[in-house]
Amino acid sequence: MTVTWEVKDMSSEISDEKAVLEVQDLRVYYATPLGDVRAVDGINFQVRHKEILGLVGESGCGKTTAAMAILRLVQPPGRIVGGQVLLDGIEMTSLNERQLRRIRWRKLALIPQGAMNSLNPVMKIKDQIADAIETHEGKQPRSVLRERILNLLSVVGLPSRVYDLYPHELSGGMKQRVCIAMAIALNPPLIIADEPTSALDVVVQRVVGQTLLDVKERFGLSMILIGHDMGLQAQLVDRIAVMYAGHIVEVAPVDTIFERPLHPYTQLLIEAIPSIKERKPLKLTEGLTHDLRNPPPGCIFQLRCPHVMDICREERPKLLELESRHEVACYLYEE
Repeated sequence: MTVTWEVKDMSSEISDEKAVLEVQDLRVYYATPLGDVRAVDGINFQVRHKEILGLVGESGCGKTTAAMAILRLVQPPGRIVGGQVLLDGIEMTSLNERQLRRIRWRKLALIPQGAMNSLNPVMKIKDQIADAIETHEGKQPRSVLRERILNLLSVVGLPSRVYDLYPHELSGGMKQRVCIAMAIALNPPLIIADEPTSALDVVVQRVVGQTLLDVKERFGLSMILIGHDMGLQAQLVDRIAVMYAGHIVEVAPVDTIFERPLHPYTQLLIEAIPSIKERKPLKLTEGLTHDLRNPPPGCIFQLRCPHVMDICREERPKLLELESRHEVACYLYEE
């Protein structure tokens, strides 16, 4: 398999300290008249100190739903039906709304997918950032607040004139960097970036991606980077967790997963990356995902897997660690 993206070995830079975030058996269902849609169905993963974890998979696999569950922002008819979310030892699923307001932005912040729809169109940038700061820290002297906001804009590579502008006066990439500035305003230990480069051209994608790396290094924070662009993930993250139909099927360091992808779905995702060195037909994942209201017994990828066996239709494989920090849920590797 030929991979044309530059994949950096960052595994030596990841600290072995206690995880900033631990997600255990998280389940999120959406009620429908014909039964619950199992959008997230028992996922487990960790985010370590100063690590960027990539959460990848095709549209509809449950990436954003998992993020909203961690933030406790799942909207009806969705609901968290089970599992634990431990943020610095705090059990997020048991907190009331008042406690959650104190946690969000201070310990956990979101960089939303659509910056154009996330910023208030009738408020200047300075007022939106100031609002986030003063909501959590109380009133600030005007001069101190102004200097703080200008510094945040500088950190994300925006000129000082953005301070007095409205969102409609900014480009898409500038809006996205304003959202990054807002996310780091209170220096949280963990940020969730939900497809932060979607709807941006490749040049601006690079700028936003580099901004995320700069922020991570400068503030020493951890990050979950949600997306389906495997090439972008290869350049930004330390580890990758691959999701399919509400399940995590493989977790490994970024260099390992591109050099030795084990799960058939991960292999198909990587083979679908266009090559700049040779002309070849794109490898497509054939078939359709099963009905998420009625998952089949056995492996959830069985209907699309080119290596499906009888046992795959009988019992669901467990996520097992086959080698150091490389986990996969597939019977191809079980003895």
